[in-house]
Amino acid sequence: MTRLIGILVGLGFTFVVLLAFVMGAFTWATEEVAETAEHAFHKPAEPLKLASNGPFGKFDRQQLQRGYQVYKEVCAACHSMHLLSFRNLTEIGYSEAQVKAEAASWTVPGIDPNTGEANTRPGIPTDRFPSPYPNETAARAANNNANPPDLSLITKARPHGPEYLHSLLTGYQEQPAELLEKFPEAKTGVGLYYNPYFANLNIAMPPPLSTDGQVTYADGTEATINQMSTDVTAFLVWTAEPTLEKRNQTGWPVLGFLIFATVLAWFAKKQVWADLKPRKQKT
Repeated sequence: MTRLIGILVGLGFTFVVLLAFVMGAFTWATEEVAETAEHAFHKPAEPLKLASNGPFGKFDRQQLQRGYQVYKEVCAACHSMHLLSFRNLTEIGYSEAQVKAEAASWTVPGIDPNTGEANTRPGIPTDRFPSPYPNETAARAANNNANPPDLSLITKARPHGPEYLHSLLTGYQEQPAELLEKFPEAKTGVGLYYNPYFANLNIAMPPPLSTDGQVTYADGTEATINQMSTDVTAFLVWTAEPTLEKRNQTGWPVLGFLIFATVLAWFAKKQVWADLKPRKQKT
């Protein structure tokens, strides 16, 4: 009797699960999903061509230095980059003397050795890039309750990171009249900015690159919004993966060795088993 009750309970449970699955699938297939402003007006990131793209990609050091200049003069006012030290700038073409001078142009938190109190001091090459805010609360208070993300790994932290970042920086615009007519509730609120490349279309970050010539490049390159956006994106690709060139240079020889070893193993197998014949099956 106990076994029969157990079987009936099991069958009942199985029936309920199967019914729930069928009803859920039917609802998913037949229910009309209401269109949202995000679904209708969100745009995928535009393609971006960088020297570092592809399996043979290499960094353009001149472009990386321009990108660093954009970060320092524009982005650093809100965004930290705490995984990078000043001494890492030698990897993008700066000399040790230039790195020392560059580090000294930044102000970093320090400790007074005489009193033990917190103070500030000029940076040194071993220091990491400082945060513009003392803590998250201060960051949110200064940015309409939004916490600006650290940019060290930003191109790895977002899908299609380089393309997304470049599209976001160049994508600020007025809300389309069609959007407001169709979705009046999606009107950009106070302290927000319309950007179709952002997930919910409205972003708290003001346009960081708003006019051509916002940065004066040391190498004389014309600083258009597109150029500045491309350069800082290239720089942030490097901060997220500074060993990209070494990885590419190492990867191809390793792949060639593996192919050679596979072919060699196949010929060795043929040689070892060449004199052995398969046994005949007895009938």
